[in-house]
Amino acid sequence: MTDTKRNRIGFIGAGRMATALAKGFLAQNATKAENMLACDVWPASREAFTKETGVECLAESLPVIQKSDVLFLAVKPQVLKEVTPEISRNSDSEQLIVSIAAGVTLSDLGRSLGDHRQLIRVMPNTPCLVGAGAAGMAASESVSAEDRQFIRGLLETVGVCHELPEKQLDVITGLSGSGPAYVFQMIEAMSDGAVMMGLQRDIALQLAAQTVLGAAKMSLETGLHPGQLKDGVTSPGGTTIAGIAALERGGFRAAVIDAVEAGTLRSQELAGNK
Repeated sequence: MTDTKRNRIGFIGAGRMATALAKGFLAQNATKAENMLACDVWPASREAFTKETGVECLAESLPVIQKSDVLFLAVKPQVLKEVTPEISRNSDSEQLIVSIAAGVTLSDLGRSLGDHRQLIRVMPNTPCLVGAGAAGMAASESVSAEDRQFIRGLLETVGVCHELPEKQLDVITGLSGSGPAYVFQMIEAMSDGAVMMGLQRDIALQLAAQTVLGAAKMSLETGLHPGQLKDGVTSPGGTTIAGIAALERGGFRAAVIDAVEAGTLRSQELAGNK
């Protein structure tokens, strides 16, 4: 990561995504627990965040705002407007504010923060918890190249991150933001099929998850088109083509495309962009 003077990282909201990011940053030695601080209104969330990260989590947001060089807004889009007034009153003009609220545009965020200019919008996903995240980010024009590189580098310690035009971040939300849930459902369905055919559940789950992991690794490391990789394991009249035909009859590809589209449209709806 690029060296920076932005050493202190704060989280407004200490839910699953904030926990995943904080744990990932710590696991990859991107920062230290003593350089992070979080807050959340829910006692259970505060307790869980501190237990999993070792980072102090407060009930009040003011100390987090005042002590952070980089402030992650890790709350749901629907409640973001409840936390921005205090940030607007107490934030330093040079503080870098990073929002992970789905669908909230940089312009809307800036207005809600009293025209604060140091803004970055990020859409991460929960696999950053295991160093395998996939994120997209967009920055306001006032953010320096150094700060953009810092946040991109921070996110790259827990996966991959692409800086994109902001209009594409809703698509990132529908694809990689929501995508892990699609894959988890596929793993569950694959293991259910194996159990139905006589395999014990623990083995079925492990092999299904490992199969998805292996296929993803092959796709990333070979750089080959997924269709080409699919053809490489599809013999004439064999078991794989029989399974693929069943997926096609069930509308598998169309359902996945529809899921990404639905996630994208919902991201737009959450911010009132439609």
